[in-house]
Amino acid sequence: MKTTMKLMATTCLTLSATLAVADGHMANEMTIVSWGGAYSASQQNAYHTPYSEATGVNIINDESSAEAVAKLRAMNEAGNVTWDVVDVVASDAIRLCDEGLAMEIDFDEQLAPGDDGSTASDDFGDLLVSDCFIPQIVYSTTVGYRTDLVGDTAPSDICAIFDTETYPGMRSLEKRPINNMEWALLCDGVAKDDIYDVMETEEGQAQAFAKLDTIKDSVIWWSAGADTPQLLADGEVVMGSTFNGRLFSLIEEQDQPVAMLWDAQMFDLDGWIIPTGLSPEREARALDYVRFATDTQRLADQAKYISYGPARASSAPLVGQHAELGIDMAPHMPTDPANATNTFLYNYEWWADYRDDLDAKFQVWLSQ
Repeated sequence: MKTTMKLMATTCLTLSATLAVADGHMANEMTIVSWGGAYSASQQNAYHTPYSEATGVNIINDESSAEAVAKLRAMNEAGNVTWDVVDVVASDAIRLCDEGLAMEIDFDEQLAPGDDGSTASDDFGDLLVSDCFIPQIVYSTTVGYRTDLVGDTAPSDICAIFDTETYPGMRSLEKRPINNMEWALLCDGVAKDDIYDVMETEEGQAQAFAKLDTIKDSVIWWSAGADTPQLLADGEVVMGSTFNGRLFSLIEEQDQPVAMLWDAQMFDLDGWIIPTGLSPEREARALDYVRFATDTQRLADQAKYISYGPARASSAPLVGQHAELGIDMAPHMPTDPANATNTFLYNYEWWADYRDDLDAKFQVWLSQ
């Protein structure tokens, strides 16, 4: 019964939004939530500015994506949803969709077809991991290191994070279990294909925490994507995890003495959700925006500013040179064959199921 009511409500909202678009009744201001830094700058250049110029809509940027799930839960509970479009990782989109906090999308009806004639669902393909999630980019969480602080032998595999004898000094890791737990088990001898089966058990989780214990005193924990690049630039850490696009900016745009470690890079997807609970006018505007921002050309345009692979297959051939540096961007993508010899495929469904529990356990571990 609840499922039926939810579907009816979603259908009514979608119909209202469609009518609002047809009548031209769309909101003239939007709040778009993302991650900040080089990533938000790439969205501003590729999506926001062209959309505002074409429509006159005022876009307000919010950099709260790291807290998106908690904040959307609170907004929904209060009956006051102030965000219009939210950038989230795939696992968070699955959670928000399951909880009814993100609206379901009819991909072929509400998104643009590919420039090659493909339907949106064919163009995005397997990256459509949730009925509520509109993918933008394939990115990875990986490790950057100071080339002048690692001695004569540069690190070549992910387990250098745990090797404080060869590479003494502070590290920076994200203040959440995702990625850290997988890398800990991998570097404690668990086969890659067995990671999530092991981590599903209490013993496996204890094993991961025990491995992280070995470097706990040498870690600066970060919450914002800009933290590790700044720590690396300041020489406060010898190595640290962050998003590959952040490291690209640090290395290529800022010319810092930093290199990237692609080994066991953690592939992930990032994209848009539209919160439920918007007025028909705001929902219509949000749908209009995401149709524009996720078409073939716009996704290819984002790759001019940051080294994230576009989520549409039809966008890949359009990826060219960096807008300012003039360098070819394809070799800087996490999906480039030279960079993807040993990737870690992130398990979205697993983390959607276990995230809340492990988040709590991780915070307890940090406090001990």
